[in-house]
Amino acid sequence: MNPYVTGAAIKELRENKGITQSALAEKIGVSDKTVSKWETGKGYPDITLLDPIAEALSVSIAELLSGNTIRNANVSSNMNRSKFYVCPVCGNVIHSMGEAAIHCHGVLLQPEEAVKADEDHPISVELVEDEYYVRIDHEMTKSHYISFIAAASPDRMQMVKLYPEGAAETRFKRSMVQRIYFYCNRSGLFYVNAKEAAKRAENKNV
Repeated sequence: MNPYVTGAAIKELRENKGITQSALAEKIGVSDKTVSKWETGKGYPDITLLDPIAEALSVSIAELLSGNTIRNANVSSNMNRSKFYVCPVCGNVIHSMGEAAIHCHGVLLQPEEAVKADEDHPISVELVEDEYYVRIDHEMTKSHYISFIAAASPDRMQMVKLYPEGAAETRFKRSMVQRIYFYCNRSGLFYVNAKEAAKRAENKNV
């Protein structure tokens, strides 16, 4: 059976709530021995029990699947606090405004950590009327390429998917864009400050 929820996750969330195996079992209509089997990895709950278990533990389904309590800080989040998740199996890209438990192809994805663009991944950002023209100097082969470029403003995210053997360039509406992100399939996630990068390009062209 596919362990979509682990016994360790159930145990940790149960203990965080401060209830016994018997109390949890009573809430969801199973025996305490059944809960014990789940927590020791000798069995897994039927998928139809995920909702009752989550409700009994006062967590969401996402928290149950990940085993982590997700604080409701996302309410005040904005796009500048965005997180990007990239599936290592299929290359799927998922964007979140805050904390999330995201799975793809059975893999629990971790948010990519953005670092400042380096000399190995030079990026040019030029202001052209009301748009940023973004270009990345990259070989863009089938095995080494930029997967996406994104522009983050406080209230929106503009994202463009790129493909091998294509041009690593795009345009974004300038509207309050603060950061520009791009993802290399080998080296990970990079960012630049849009205004600073555009200023450097302007000075270079003077």
